[in-house]
Formats: sequence, structure tokens, C-alpha cells
Amino acid sequence: MTSPVRPPTREPGRTPSQTPARTTALTVILVVAMCLVAANMRPTITALGPVLDQIGADTGLSLATLGVLAAVPLAAWALFSPLAHDVARRFGLGGAILGALVLLLAGAVVRSLPGPVALLWIGTALIGMALAVVNVLMPAVVKRDFSARVPLMMAVYTALLGGFGALASGIVVPLSHLSAAGGELGWRWALALVGGVLLPPAIAGWAVASRRRRADATARAPRRSTGIWRDRVAWLVAAYMGLQSAMFYMSVTWFAAISVSTGRSEVAAGVDVMLYQLFSTAGALLLPLLLRGRFERWAPAAIPVLAVIGTVGLMIAPNLITGWVVLIGLSSGASLGMSLTLMAVRARDHVASSALSGMAQSVGYLVAAAGPIVFGALFSATGSWLWPLGLLLVVLVGQSVVGVFAGRPRFVRG
Repeated sequence: MTSPVRPPTREPGRTPSQTPARTTALTVILVVAMCLVAANMRPTITALGPVLDQIGADTGLSLATLGVLAAVPLAAWALFSPLAHDVARRFGLGGAILGALVLLLAGAVVRSLPGPVALLWIGTALIGMALAVVNVLMPAVVKRDFSARVPLMMAVYTALLGGFGALASGIVVPLSHLSAAGGELGWRWALALVGGVLLPPAIAGWAVASRRRRADATARAPRRSTGIWRDRVAWLVAAYMGLQSAMFYMSVTWFAAISVSTGRSEVAAGVDVMLYQLFSTAGALLLPLLLRGRFERWAPAAIPVLAVIGTVGLMIAPNLITGWVVLIGLSSGASLGMSLTLMAVRARDHVASSALSGMAQSVGYLVAAAGPIVFGALFSATGSWLWPLGLLLVVLVGQSVVGVFAGRPRFVRG
């Protein structure tokens, strides 16, 4: 007697794309798509600082106003980061990120269009809105599609994010001075090329990956109230995130102008900003070496000390700016990695971690948005970089103090 034929089965809890039917080709497509997205996460932002002087000369905007312009994406991140999860629930992770990438391309184009200065502001706001969605959702994609290799893929993602951001800072000024019909290429074309050249491949790659990867369970995850906004530990993590973000965006926005003020060329100043970001990437990759043994408790407080040394050095001996930005960059990258680590280790499970991450990014970028504005306003009011650098020093000391308390092994509720 023959036994009945049974339908094929798969392991419990796996979606069809997680079974052996998920081919090597699909994995390669997913990896390439993720890498292309990572390569587009920083250039539209980091390319702005080195050409602020050109934008001011062309548009008549003051340094204080340009500081507000640089803070627009941060304000957008603060406002729209909490909404990213709802967008993903409506359109799926793949659809939400694809739409954000298209919006990012539109923002890069609008920002560089000749015409009213309003286009510069509108394009910058669109860029901020798009990046807010991708910032929040890409870690969820990594966890969903590479659950067995999260540390490796997050390291690749972070390295590409920082590396391409640094490259954008270094090449935008030379691009703007390239010869073109009737003169130089100019800051508009330079920003458009640096911020937009890799976006069409990223959009196409992500569209293919999303089509091949149909399972979107994260977008349909049930809601759960965590009370995160009333939690003291969550506010410590948010404060740490905000202070380190303020330090990064003040630095990446204004270091080029400080470098030029020491007598260095625009190209050399762009290289200084590029070195800052390259060493930020190195600092993030070195962080796991610090989170070992008893030092783990004090790492959040100790990491800003290196940037304190660099900032004091920049105030005393600004001609040595290249060396100081290396120290500040190492601290900046480790600080970002520490912030992301706190969002994970201060939560008991992934639901609480997700809530903590959304809350900390929203609050953190709201704090960070004020940094470049106040920094530029202080310079405009005093005509000296000493007071703005004093503000940076206060932020770093505050980050270290918050780190003393955030480093205690406590968990958020939920």
C-alpha cells in the first residue's frame, strides 16, 4: 500500500524566501542593493559644507543663514523619523525605501536648479525627509534579510555610509572648479553630481531586490506600547545621541570654513573634512575593542575625551587642523557607534529596541539641528572661531557627563 504524497514543507517560522529556494543570486542582489543604498546615505549632506562659501557668494546668504540651511535635514530627521515605521506598515519595507530613494533623487535635483533661492531650501528639505525614512528602516532590512549575519552586514553598511560621505566632501570642491562651457562647473552641478550620480543605480537595484524579495513581515508587525517616552534610561540614550550628533554636524558643516580661515585652500579644506569622516569610520570600527571587560561601563563617558583634546588643540593651534580633525573624527565615529549600541543593549528585546531607536533618533536629531545654526551664529556675532569651538567643547563635556549615567547597565521599560 503506497503512502499518500505529502506537500513540501519548510522550517517553521521561515518565509518562502528564507527556505533553500532563496538562491545565491537573490542573496547577491540583496547585498548589492543594500550597498548601493548605503553609498547614497551621506553624500547629499556631507558635500554641502565644503561649498557653503560658494553658495553664500552666489546667493548672498549669510553664514548664519547657511548654518540654518545645513540644519534643515536634521530637523526633517527629527520630525519624520517617528513616522517611518508607519510608512513601512503601509507600503512595506521595500516600497517605503524605494519611494524614499526616488524622493532623495528629486531633492538632489531641485536643490541644484538655477532660479529662486527657495529651490535650495525645498530641495534640502526633500533630501532630509527621504533620508529620515531610509535611516530608520535600513537596520530593519538588515535584520530581516541577513538575520544570521547582522554584525557583518551592519559593518559593511556603516563603512560604505561613512566612506562615500567622506569621498563626497573631498571631491565636491574640485568638481565645482572644473572647466565647463562659459566658466567653471559651479557648486550647483557639483552638488548634483556628487549627490545624485549613484541614485539611479540604487533605485534600480532596490526595485529589483524588492520585487524578488516579497516577504515583508516586518511591515505587518503588531504594535506594542512600550512607554518609551516616559522612561529615564531612554532619555539618557536620546541625550547621548543628540549631543554626539550635534558634534558631528557642527564639525562636518564648519570644519571646511575653519580650515580655509587658517590659510588653506578650498581643496585642502575639503580634504580635511574628508579625513575627519574617514577617521570617523575608523573610530566606529574600533569601538568593539573598547566594549570589553570593566571598561565597557565607562566607554560612553571616555570616548568624547579624545575629541575634547582635538577641540582644545584646534583652539590653541589652528594651523595643525589636519591632526586635530583626525582625533575628533576618531571620537566622532566611536560616539555614533556607541549611540547605536546603547539603543540595543539598553532594551530587553527587539520591540523595545525599535521604540528606543525611533525615540532617540527623533530627539537626538532635534538637538543636533541646533548645533550648526548656533555654531554659525556665534561666528557671525563674534568674527572669531574661538566661541563656536567653545560651544563644541561644551557639547563634548556634556556628552561625557551623560555617558557616565548612560553607561550604567539599566534597561528601558517594555
